[in-house]
Order: sequence, then structure tokens, then C-alpha cells
Amino acid sequence: MLKVYRRYRLLTVNIVYWFLLLYIIAALVWWYIALGQQSRRMAAYELAQVHATLDSAAKPDAFRSALSEVKDHEHMRNVEYTGEGGTFLGLILVLALFVYRVIRREMQLSGQQQNFLMAVTHELKTPIAVAKLSLETLAKRKLTEEQQAKLIHSALEETERLNQLSGNILLAAQLEDGRFTPVEEIIHLSDKLEDLIQSFSRRFPGRLTNPEIKPGLTLRGDPLLLELAISNLIENALKYSPKEEPVSIRLFREGRMLRLQVVDQGEGIPDDQKSLVFRKFYRRGDEQTRKTKGTGLGLYLSRAIVAKHGGHISVTDNHPRGSIFTVTFKEG
Repeated sequence: MLKVYRRYRLLTVNIVYWFLLLYIIAALVWWYIALGQQSRRMAAYELAQVHATLDSAAKPDAFRSALSEVKDHEHMRNVEYTGEGGTFLGLILVLALFVYRVIRREMQLSGQQQNFLMAVTHELKTPIAVAKLSLETLAKRKLTEEQQAKLIHSALEETERLNQLSGNILLAAQLEDGRFTPVEEIIHLSDKLEDLIQSFSRRFPGRLTNPEIKPGLTLRGDPLLLELAISNLIENALKYSPKEEPVSIRLFREGRMLRLQVVDQGEGIPDDQKSLVFRKFYRRGDEQTRKTKGTGLGLYLSRAIVAKHGGHISVTDNHPRGSIFTVTFKEG
């Protein structure tokens, strides 16, 4: 129902916009035609005055000069009307394009925000339901120590998901408002990446394979922020690639730069959407039918964090399929 309403609202706005634009252009064209007709009537009146006051046989030079002056006046008026009309038309089209792009961007942002709210709702429901069920089971049933430990572990994992989700939302707001000041210290990136890979390997057994990490690489930055940025990239690769396909992680030095690559074998990203995936709230597809979980903040936060550390993030195609997310830092 919400999707139908949004489409109806967008269609209504587009119809009203194009109607008003066509009406303004039609009025401008009518104004130009009316002025042209007025100019021709004025020229005809001036020619009649010349014929009435001057004898072409007695004063041929004066007659020809008067006719030439009348034609010059008509030509100047036409040039003036054409110049004014062309200027107004150009301004109208430029402003119309600007307004159209603003309206379209606002509508897209509104749709993405609606998707974000729906995604957050979905993301909140699952961990809350799992944690609640685990705690209710612990409270109502007598379980073995192993069963209790399993339920407690499940509840803690879902609580961590909630904590990460709320942290992402808060951090996104702080980064956008410029209210977050990162800590700067020496980070042993190789060791940090090894720890993250071990953590993800426990959560997703067999998915992270063949890590290629050059030891001893360091840089200056905020360890918690960088851990979040890298975690988002790894989680994104795991989320959008088939469960039977591995995800590779590489860290190496190239000149004075450090390059981190997260390589997946998923569906890949079309060229026209490679820059869009880093926008806040952007997710491919519709939240009503999308099966992959997420809020559209992960890659946005990764790019913002990398930029805070003077780095750059990009995405290219993996062959034969999939994507390669590359992060470049200055070694420090």
C-alpha cells in the first residue's frame, strides 16, 4: 500500500510539474508570436505613413531611405524580441532542470528513508525476537548447562547486533554533523585484520578463505572506526555473495600506500550503481521484496571513515563475477 501511494504521489508531482512547465513555455511562445504580429503591424503602419507623406517619383532617394529605415526598425524589433524570448526560454529551462533534479532527489531520498525505516524495523525485530525467546526458554524450562550456554550465547550475539545497529545509526549522524572527533594513534593494521578475520571465521565457518595479509603494516588513525569500516566491508561481501562462495581478503603495500581488498563472488554491481552504493540509505531493490538484510549505512560509513583517515575507497568488477572493494591508505 505504501509503495502504491509513493508511486501515485510521484506521478502526481510529475504531472503537475510538466503541466506547469509546458504552460509557461506555451505562454512564452504565444508572447513571442504576438510581439511578432505587433511588429509587422507597426511596420505596415510606418510604410503607409511613408507612402502618404513622400512621393516616390519626386523624391526617390528620400523614399528609399524612409523604406530602409522602416525595415531596419522592424528588424531591430524582431532581434530584440528574439533575444528576450531566447533569454527567458533559456532561464526557464535551466531553472526547470534544477527544480526537477531537486524534486527528484528529494523524492528518492524520501523513498530511501522509508526503506531505511522499514529495514531498521526488520533488523530490530529479529534480534529482539531471538533474544526474547532465548531468555523465555531459560526462565521457563530446566535445561542442561550446554543448552543454557547455547541460548545465552545466542542472546548475547543478538544483543551485539542491536548494539552495532544503534552504534551505526548514531555514528552516521555524528559523522554527517561533524560532531565526531576520531582518536589518532598507531594501528597495527595487519594484526587488526587478522583478529577480524578470526572473528568472522567463527561466525561464518569456511567463508573467509586464503587471506593474503602482509605482516607489519601500520597506519595512524582511530582503531575502533577502522575496525568498523573493515567489518562493514567484510560483512557486505559475505551478505551479497552465495553461501557456498568464498570471500578473499588481501592487505599489501604498494609504494608508500597500503591497499586492502575485499573480494567476493556475488552478483556484482552494475557500473551505473558503483558510486551509488556508498550513499547513505542506498540499497538496490525494494525493501518490501528484498531478502538481504541491511540498513544501507554500512558502505556509507566505510567511505566516511576511510575519508576521515585520508584514504580512498572504490569498487571494481571481479572476474568472472563479483566485486572487489579496494581501500587505499597512506602508510604511517
